[in-house]
Amino acid sequence: MNKNITVLSGDGIGPEIVAEAIKVMDRVCEKYGHTFHYTYVDIGGCSIDKYGVPITEEGMAKCKASDSVLLGAVGGPKWDSCPPNIRPEKALLAVRKELGLFANLRPTKLFPQLADSSPLKKEIVGGGIDLLIVRELTGGVYFGPKKTEEVNGELVATDIMPYSEHEIERIGRVAFETAMKRGKRLASVDKANVLDTSRLWRKTMHRLAEEYPEVTCTDILVDNTAMQLIKNPTQFDVLVTENMFGDILSDEASMLTGSIGMMPSASLSEGTLGMYEPIHGSAPDIAGMNIANPLGTILSAAMMLRYSFDMAAEADAIENAVNLVLDAGYRTGDIMQEGCTKVTCSDMGDLVTERI
Repeated sequence: MNKNITVLSGDGIGPEIVAEAIKVMDRVCEKYGHTFHYTYVDIGGCSIDKYGVPITEEGMAKCKASDSVLLGAVGGPKWDSCPPNIRPEKALLAVRKELGLFANLRPTKLFPQLADSSPLKKEIVGGGIDLLIVRELTGGVYFGPKKTEEVNGELVATDIMPYSEHEIERIGRVAFETAMKRGKRLASVDKANVLDTSRLWRKTMHRLAEEYPEVTCTDILVDNTAMQLIKNPTQFDVLVTENMFGDILSDEASMLTGSIGMMPSASLSEGTLGMYEPIHGSAPDIAGMNIANPLGTILSAAMMLRYSFDMAAEADAIENAVNLVLDAGYRTGDIMQEGCTKVTCSDMGDLVTERI
């Protein structure tokens, strides 16, 4: 099978971790008889330095023309003084919007080998953590109208949080279908005691629930969700929520595993096109030092094979290889434990590749 992949390495450690993911994907091609063609596009700060914009129109066109997109990370202090309309992060919002990437899947899985890395007590996470947050990605307050104006002699900032019924239904169906493939338990997260958008959200989710009688769907307020993720994360299977709530909760959930370097994510369109990326940032303080953890990016590549290319066996092979490397006691600095062997970013990529 031939696939065209647009590679957005980005800034900081982005090029290093993406290189290891591609190394692993090339090994998959060798073993399973596929061919992946890579097109590299600048995004974020490196694009601002070269072209004055966080992503060019030509670069965006290449993303749209591909079968899928692999992203490293963007941004860094160097570009903090850029005008808001050309900050590195603007490119991510633009790609999500232009590619119609409305559904963000953020798995939180605590590998048993890393149980000691979790900040939670073993009696809480001893049985492991395996939950998935489904986040709406192209609506809500991040994309709504915003302005700052002077009113009665002082500045007043306004951000509007719009959601239409079809946007909620679209992400809801993704969540229900995902729950059907997992434990058939779905928690719908909102703030219906305060927000009109959340009341529409809840009404729409209740209507959808009638179409999925096998799924146990419960409502939970976002503040309670934040507490329950710390108190008892194992109670959750699939959570679905709007853009801002999902942004915050998925970052909170990622820390339950002890390192954000382990966490992949997928952003999906209504078709098969998706963008896959680790959830961590560009970490400019360690860029170029070959010490970053590439496993989140490697696992993101596995999600690409699974969700965009329908290559379940190949995705399983990558995930199993990561498990074997951890079993063997190899660790990058962020997940280093007593008695384990510390390795570099490129070493970790080699170790995973060897086990596919």
